[in-house]
Amino acid sequence: MRKDYLTDDGHIEDDETDFVERYWTAKWDEMGGPSDTVANIPRKDEYKVMAPYLKDLPRGARMLDGGCGLGDWTIHFSEQGWPTLGLDISRKTVGALNTRFPEHDFQIGDIRATGLPDESFDAYFSWGTFEHFEAGLSPCIDEAYRVLKPGGLLFTSVPFDNLRHALRAASDWRKSALPDKDGARFYQWRLTRGEFRDLVALSGFEVLDIKAIGKRQGVLRSLQHEFGMPYQWFLSKAMSAAIAPVIPSGLVAHMLLAVARKPKV
Repeated sequence: MRKDYLTDDGHIEDDETDFVERYWTAKWDEMGGPSDTVANIPRKDEYKVMAPYLKDLPRGARMLDGGCGLGDWTIHFSEQGWPTLGLDISRKTVGALNTRFPEHDFQIGDIRATGLPDESFDAYFSWGTFEHFEAGLSPCIDEAYRVLKPGGLLFTSVPFDNLRHALRAASDWRKSALPDKDGARFYQWRLTRGEFRDLVALSGFEVLDIKAIGKRQGVLRSLQHEFGMPYQWFLSKAMSAAIAPVIPSGLVAHMLLAVARKPKV
């Protein structure tokens, strides 16, 4: 597992929970706040991995969206017949979601300790959230195990410590692994396939699959970091669309997605 850091221009003295809430509230605000634009969800890599398993999930099965952000996945699955609770640490964002979408279920909560009843969900999905706590992913995975019913499904994604990252780290071996203590703080964990599989299994889950996803996003990030090409450039987007289908996932894929089941016995 590899740590990523970022420069914190806010209150460096904030504890981790306050920082995570502040950071992601700002991100959601930058993106324009809650939106009901859910039409593109079936085209997303995460959905394509979920789809074969959703076929066996009966209508009315209850789902949890851990770290729901702007709420689009919560809205999508609720409208598809799976009552879904959207849980997020950002009080401002959840307040805005409840104001705009009162017909849907959004609550404030910490995915490490949700306070939700044992064995109360048939499926739990969480995109890019478990990695943001320096103590590690296990508290989040353990909590997912607790709130899922026996036989319940977990879908969760984390940053992929792919070959590009490994090669970049090796080339920077002379540099200190520690950030400037006065200007940076922990941001996320980045994992290999084996590390992710082991963590999910150690919490008691049967791991059904680990998929590398987000190749196009990974190519865009590579063009930005290795070649200085701005992320939003038309040329960057055109090149990523051309390169992503033919480049190996293990080299550039941005995320890993685990599919796991809580044993029935």
